[in-house]
Amino acid sequence: MSGEEYIDRADEALDATYEEPMALGEYVDTLLETPEIAAHASKYLLAAIEAAGTRTVIEEGEEKERYRFFDDPHNDGEHAILGNTEVLNAFVDDLRSIAAGRGKDEKIVWLEGPTATGKSELKRCLINGLREYSRTPEGRRYTVEWNVAGAGASDSALTYGDTPIEDEDDWYESPVQVHPLTVFPKDVRKELLAEINDRHDDHIDIRVEGELDPFSREAYNFLEEQYRRNGEENLFSAVTDPGHLRVKNFVVDVGRGIGILHSEDEGTPKERLVGSWMHGMLRELDSRGRKNPQAFSYDGVLSQGNGLLTVVEDAAQHADLLQKLLNVPDESRVKLDKGIGMDVDTQLVIISNPDLEAQLNQHADREGQDPLKALKRRLDKHEFTYLTNLSLESQLLRRELTNETRVWDPDSWEELETWIQEPVSVSVRDDLGSVTEKDIAPHTIEAAALYAVVSRLDSSTVPAGLDLVEKALLFDRGYLMEGDERVDIDDYDVEITDRDGDHGIPVTYVRDVVADLLHEAQDRHHPDLPVEHVIMPRDVLNAIAAGLNDAPVFSPGEATEYEERVVPVKNYIFGEQERDVLAALMRDKRVDAATVEEYIEQVYAWASDEQLENERGEFVDPDPLKMKVFEIEHLGRFDEKNYEGGEADHAVTKFRTDKIITALNRHAWQRRDEEFRVGDVSPKEIPVIKTVLGSHDWDDVKRTYEDFDPQQWDNPPSGTETAALKEETIANMMEMHGYSEAAAELTSRHVMSQVSYRWD
Repeated sequence: MSGEEYIDRADEALDATYEEPMALGEYVDTLLETPEIAAHASKYLLAAIEAAGTRTVIEEGEEKERYRFFDDPHNDGEHAILGNTEVLNAFVDDLRSIAAGRGKDEKIVWLEGPTATGKSELKRCLINGLREYSRTPEGRRYTVEWNVAGAGASDSALTYGDTPIEDEDDWYESPVQVHPLTVFPKDVRKELLAEINDRHDDHIDIRVEGELDPFSREAYNFLEEQYRRNGEENLFSAVTDPGHLRVKNFVVDVGRGIGILHSEDEGTPKERLVGSWMHGMLRELDSRGRKNPQAFSYDGVLSQGNGLLTVVEDAAQHADLLQKLLNVPDESRVKLDKGIGMDVDTQLVIISNPDLEAQLNQHADREGQDPLKALKRRLDKHEFTYLTNLSLESQLLRRELTNETRVWDPDSWEELETWIQEPVSVSVRDDLGSVTEKDIAPHTIEAAALYAVVSRLDSSTVPAGLDLVEKALLFDRGYLMEGDERVDIDDYDVEITDRDGDHGIPVTYVRDVVADLLHEAQDRHHPDLPVEHVIMPRDVLNAIAAGLNDAPVFSPGEATEYEERVVPVKNYIFGEQERDVLAALMRDKRVDAATVEEYIEQVYAWASDEQLENERGEFVDPDPLKMKVFEIEHLGRFDEKNYEGGEADHAVTKFRTDKIITALNRHAWQRRDEEFRVGDVSPKEIPVIKTVLGSHDWDDVKRTYEDFDPQQWDNPPSGTETAALKEETIANMMEMHGYSEAAAELTSRHVMSQVSYRWD
């Protein structure tokens, strides 16, 4: 597109965002048609979250509904919160109770957790989501602006200085986003809200309580006084005439509906909460013997967040302020000065590390005399924890190392597994300014993420017969495969405890280890490889474990505990690499889909005592020989003795019934409202078939390639079967699993070095 076309698109975007200011009566008519635009703060925040919809995720082995709002969809996922879905859902449940006024009005939502658990992302996600929602027709947010020019003498005009007020420059917006309905007297407003809520098909009524903000009240009172002096009978109509009062929409952002108190913000409690007086202005404004609210800065966190959301970031830095917030949720009022108060409508959220709790409990031994008891009673705590899902940790680590922001939303575990295992290419600039592409091999991110997750799991709740890696896989998939059987997490004696995710290796430590490896100057594995530097899974696992004792973030006991947990992770990752090499070795020997489908049809016909149509259109009985060949050669489960006399024995018939027919019947039941055909079933939906597709072991390799010698793999003699097979395997690994040539070389060498020990 041309530059002019981009400008036109920007114009269209802004035109769709902003409306022309409207008269108060027009705003009320709009409300009666679309009541949701009048929502109070907590209800509006809830509506913004729900408007983004939900998706299904698996965390800690259970399916959960997750609000897409927390995936930061309006910002391409850049600040998505990964995991902690239960915590976020509980936060939304709190909002729902607060919005409905069901007993939690006085609560301050407290989100606590260690570093790198997503708390800061939540703040950014809220800002992005609310900003974009306010740009939509259903999310419009409104306030008022005033013009008192011409209502009295020019020296009495409502202004910050002595500049004459003219035209658009004469309009002054409420500095705290006051709700337009606060202009109405309380009894009229009550009647109007009753009609709005009658039209509003929602279980949560819209509430607009409180009065005009002090700045707007000053304008209102000034206009009312001028028109009363002039003998005006319809004072409200005169004061709210479109020449004096307009309703305008605004885009929610920090400072306009969202107040953020950062850890580095300073000042007295009053300055941080609502703002400060500008003393020079008091002398220039007509204050009539008192402080004028027009001379107030309104730059405190509650002033900025009035109308929607107030966030206290790193709340331990503002512990002195929290007690000043005690009555804000239930009284919805703060004071600018002894004689000037301000009503606020905002949802209070505080975010902290665990050190805030230590401060709050410093007087706990005094029990009933604890001066912080009232504050603690008002805090509604939700704890963020470290991720305990391999897929989420893998995604987070990739984000830390690259510029990826996509939120993974797979259609199946197989698709998710591919994303977890795939390689990463990172551009690294050295001290001389040269840029080199560094290759993070397949399974490397998976290995680092798995080690971090395993360090966070409670070892006391690992089911008998399993290890921590298998517990981690249970949390990620919700099941394990025991042979051909899929066993769901509910069938294991596994408990989810408070210790799962409350400590462990943080992603920032793992990220720094990988970053250090990426910046090493030369390849440590095989310097003569004609390709780029490669980071392998074992490099990362060894480096993470080696640095634990020197990292100040870990105690000596934690370092020892985490170091011991690296072994099962190494074993699991080696198994994954071994499968890749085997699949590449035996690629041409895999069972084709047509053969598998023919076997399934044969077994189904055999079990249902039906005939099959052959190539000549004749109906014939199932072929025992075809089933036998498949079961012996491809499944590898039986041998000739199971078919003596030409008949399959009990073991074979039981296998066909239990493993094949049961899976087909399950699929037929799931499609019970449709016509069921065997051809509709994907072989991968039958566990035993899924296992055999592309699955081989070293006995298959030995039987297929009689002259193959894994001990020659590093430098196989030219013209040997090993040399030919290696060349083909490396190419297959690159094509099938995304390996670079160097990564395929190094991975296959590592696997063959272990295989050669047991080859004979």
